[in-house]
Amino acid sequence: MRGRPGGSWRTWLAPGSWTLYAVGLLPAVWTFHLAITDQLGADPLKTLERSLGLWALRFLVAGLAITPLRRMGGPNLIRWRRMIGLLAFVYALLHVTVYVWLDQGLDAGLIWKDIVKRPYITVGLLSFLILIALAATSNATMIRRLGAAAWQRLHRLVYVAAAAAALHFIMLVKAWPLEPFVYAAIIAGLLLYRAGYRRRRPSSP
Repeated sequence: MRGRPGGSWRTWLAPGSWTLYAVGLLPAVWTFHLAITDQLGADPLKTLERSLGLWALRFLVAGLAITPLRRMGGPNLIRWRRMIGLLAFVYALLHVTVYVWLDQGLDAGLIWKDIVKRPYITVGLLSFLILIALAATSNATMIRRLGAAAWQRLHRLVYVAAAAAALHFIMLVKAWPLEPFVYAAIIAGLLLYRAGYRRRRPSSP
């Protein structure tokens, strides 16, 4: 969850941060409300699970887009990037929790069989494990322990997490709708933009 080095846990709890977290979590609150009131259609569990995963992907894309937007003359939202990344992690955690708890009933055997049988779950798990590592190190203490250079290298894995999440989405759907490919194309475009920018400025982080 990349942000400006030197941020702290206290920064996350600043007044503006509370507003962003509250707004960012509204889709989760609303989706759980629809689930509790039985308004998610014929397969509410699948709808709940996929909706949470989709929001995780959306926040990942939003976080990755912040720096390119700033470099192209758009608004400077760098101060919010880490919080947006944390929101992506929260939605991914909710997505996995619904799968592990409500879908698989915390049955480790069933979960393992699903991971082995369904490649899209393996890909999604890779993305989630990366997000855990990034969320756990998104604070000033870990920046000091790892060193700024090592911390930045680790947090570049957010691109891998986003690409894996997009691939997970594509592999998950069966009717091949446009939406997962749109997210994949956006992430690919952001990766290409970053690669091009780094070639023009080799010393940039």
